[in-house]
Formats: sequence, structure tokens, C-alpha cells
Amino acid sequence: MAILKRIGFWALVTLIVAQAVFPFYYAILTSLESGQAIFDVNYLPKVIDLSNYRDAFANGVFGKQILNSVFVATIVVVISLGLAVTASYALARIPFRGRGKLLLLILSVSMFPQIAVLSGLFTLVRGMGLFNSLWSLVFSYMIFTLPFTVWVLTTFMRKLPIEIEEAAIMDGASPLTIIRRVFLPLLWPAMVTTGLLAFIHAWNEFLFALTFMSTDTQRTVPVAIALISGASEFEIPWGSIMAASVIVTLPLVMLVLVFQRKIISGLTAGAVKG
Repeated sequence: MAILKRIGFWALVTLIVAQAVFPFYYAILTSLESGQAIFDVNYLPKVIDLSNYRDAFANGVFGKQILNSVFVATIVVVISLGLAVTASYALARIPFRGRGKLLLLILSVSMFPQIAVLSGLFTLVRGMGLFNSLWSLVFSYMIFTLPFTVWVLTTFMRKLPIEIEEAAIMDGASPLTIIRRVFLPLLWPAMVTTGLLAFIHAWNEFLFALTFMSTDTQRTVPVAIALISGASEFEIPWGSIMAASVIVTLPLVMLVLVFQRKIISGLTAGAVKG
């Protein structure tokens, strides 16, 4: 009976892993084929052709678009985490009237669908002179990433023992010193987790990037991939699309692999009393 349970468990694990990995594997397989070979159903590469990857960088714009995505996602993460750490300290450690309602209000902001705030944001971006500027994406993305990071870090900080903060206060430490010297080292797992999720959100966002950017050199990679066209209006260049998708997905996969231990500890550490 125990053997059957083990077999069933590993069969279920294999099925889940295969379902998660197969789409990415097939995208890689399609990106290595060209011409009529793309439409032949096969699960192992017959001929490895890197022409789709060369074509992705042939016009010289796709590399700039990747740098645009890196810039926007990095700035969003840095600013969101910087503001979220101080905000979470105030919400978790400083008692004041309406603290719980304020935290719920912060979380509720991130629940609005993007399309609901698009027209208002577009008017605001045009009024600020940020249309077709990467800073318009930084501004708009933080509307959704900042509430999420504040909520997660506040929950995590509430679980930290208050004795370490009291000891720092007894030593004469100021609130900023407590945040920098006491809480930041303890918050690293949660900051890595929330920072990575914010980075993925900013990296993959499509609606705002499509609306606020009007030139190819300013667009980010999701919009760039969506606008890849073939030699005619009736042709869909699946090989080029898959190659570009693989190129922009690999950095996210590498980030998750590098920080996987921090991510796991960040997701679980706040679940228990410190």
C-alpha cells in the first residue's frame, strides 16, 4: 500500500511538472525551427536553426526594448521596496488610529483592474508630460506594486519579535537606524520575494506599455513581441515570436533559480511567530 502511495505521489508530481514545463519547452523547440518545419508536430528537435534568434536582433531595436524593460522593472522594484520598508514599519510598529483601515485601503487599491484606471492615468500622464517616456510606466506600475509590497512587508514585520526593537530603542537608536540596522537584515527574504514578484509584474505588463508608448525605441518587450509581424498581413511569424519570448523569459527563470531559497523562506517565514 505504501509503494502504491509513493508511485501515485511521484506520478502526480511528474504530471504537474510536465504541465508546467512543457509549454516553455515547446516554445524553445518552435524557436529553433523555421519555414514549414514549424507546423510539423514533433517533440524533439530535428534540425537546430538559430535564424529566428538572429532575426530578433537584426533590426537593432529589440535589444533596446529589452534594456527598456530592465530599466523600468528595476526602478519600480527599487522605489517600491524603499517606500514599502518605511511604510511597513509605520503600519506594523507605530500605533495610530485607523491603522487597520489604512492598510485595507492600501490593499484595495491594487484590486482595481488596470482597464478601470487606464483613462484617468492616460490623462494624468499626458498632463505631466510623460507620454512616450519610460517614467510614465514606472509611475503607473507602482500604483499596483507598491500596495502589494507594503502589505506583504507589513505582515512579515508584525511577526518579528518586538524585543529586538525595544533593545535598539534602549540603546538610543532612531527609527531610521532601527529600520536600517535591525529590520533590513531580517526582512531580506520577504524583500527578495516581493521584489521578484514586483519585477515580474513590471516585466510582463502589457496594457500600460501599449497605451503610453508610441515609438519602437521606447516600447518594452511584451509590446514588442505582440507587434512582431510577418512578411505579409496573412503571415504570423511563430518562430520569431517564440524566439523573442524565450529571450525575455530566460532572465525571469534565472532570477527565480538564483533566489529560490530566499523566495521559499520569504513565503514561509511570515507564517510563524518569530
